[in-house]
Amino acid sequence: MLKQSIAILTFFVLGLAITDLRAAELPERDGTVSVQTQEWPFQPGPRSVKVYIYYPGNKLEHVNAETGLMLNLHNWGGTNTSGAGNPAVLTKELNVIAISVDYLQSGSWTEQAKTGAPYDFGYLQAIDALRALSFVYHGLLEKKIPFNSKRIYSTGGSGGGNVTLMCNKFAPHTFTCVIDICGMPRLSDDIAFNLPGGSSLNARYSQDKKAKNYLAPGAQEIRYIGNPEHLRLMKDRGHAAKIIVIHGSGDTTCPYDDAKAMVQNMKAAQLDVEAKFVTPADIDNVVFKNIGHSLGDRTKMMVNFGGDYIIPGREKFRLRPSLTDFELKQDVIYPTSDGRFVISYAEGVPTVRFESK
Repeated sequence: MLKQSIAILTFFVLGLAITDLRAAELPERDGTVSVQTQEWPFQPGPRSVKVYIYYPGNKLEHVNAETGLMLNLHNWGGTNTSGAGNPAVLTKELNVIAISVDYLQSGSWTEQAKTGAPYDFGYLQAIDALRALSFVYHGLLEKKIPFNSKRIYSTGGSGGGNVTLMCNKFAPHTFTCVIDICGMPRLSDDIAFNLPGGSSLNARYSQDKKAKNYLAPGAQEIRYIGNPEHLRLMKDRGHAAKIIVIHGSGDTTCPYDDAKAMVQNMKAAQLDVEAKFVTPADIDNVVFKNIGHSLGDRTKMMVNFGGDYIIPGREKFRLRPSLTDFELKQDVIYPTSDGRFVISYAEGVPTVRFESK
């Protein structure tokens, strides 16, 4: 009787394991999966994110040895591809698997704000996106499906542009090209604390050290994409991705001056950055419709400005020279005034932690 019970239990456990494995496999057609990710201190416990996967021709079987991977990240308050690129166009024109992610605090910010938590601003959101990328990357390897691992990209609009740049910061060896469209370059005091004037964005942080939503100096510094010291470290680590920044000269939501300063700092650090600052002279009502935050057709911007570096056969087409951070399994470390942030790839997927002085 005992042996029979053990056998039944073993069969049950194996069944659960197989079910979990199948649930975590790449879908055969465009579809969604749930990917486990890092715990969020404001809601402790296991956490997962919804990942949307779009294939060339809508099917996994159409992936070939030249197919790349592209994160396609939505805006602040959005889900799936809101404010990002059209996956049907990206998969066809660029020959990529487009990966969208409902990262931390996706959906209505009005509803999210009811939790009392401040806006993450690209920190765990980048981990969520990189976990999604890792899932597809490793899923293809496990299925022995040929793809071009030297063609890995990220793009996004507004909040998705911010998360794209944070992914590039947290995984400095992984991307071949990243395209930021009107993303937030930094968590300024104005945005963090809802100060009068400036951006309309309110990330709901506090300057009160006793408050749960207190913004520590280091937490603000790690979210500063134009941080000169951090950019220098990226260069020293061999960062070689092409960075494309597209930003409206009249953008007051994600301030234009912040974008200009970020690009200047990237150039000073000798990163390979190219900026398109949109002026009234650029308005064609096809690609660019205004110089503000929305700008125009973001999908066309991605293809028109990123295509030369992403599409095989183009004169400026490039392949990433290094192994990915998933393969290197090294720590990526950024010091701050009050400690340091460590992005660990020891298990092949990223986690981030803060170590105080």
